[in-house]
Amino acid sequence: EPDVTIVSGLKNMEVFEGDDVTFRCQVSHENARDVEWKLQDVALQNNEMNEISVEKGKIHTLTLRKVTEQDIGTVTFRVGPHTSTA
Repeated sequence: EPDVTIVSGLKNMEVFEGDDVTFRCQVSHENARDVEWKLQDVALQNNEMNEISVEKGKIHTLTLRKVTEQDIGTVTFRVGPHTSTA
């Protein structure tokens, strides 16, 4: 199994309350396993407020819907031992 690394990390984002925001992180290999998104150290699941997907096999995306002041904080993407934060 090849070691999956982060090719392009997360970027800091500023949005208005009520807007959606999307974070993207590109990894080196398709079908990466052991992937996790967190907001303020809380693991995120794919649901109506958090859309987690993979584009073109290597670009992992997290969309936070209708953000509120409570969503302010650090977003973390982790694949294996590698992490990126914004």
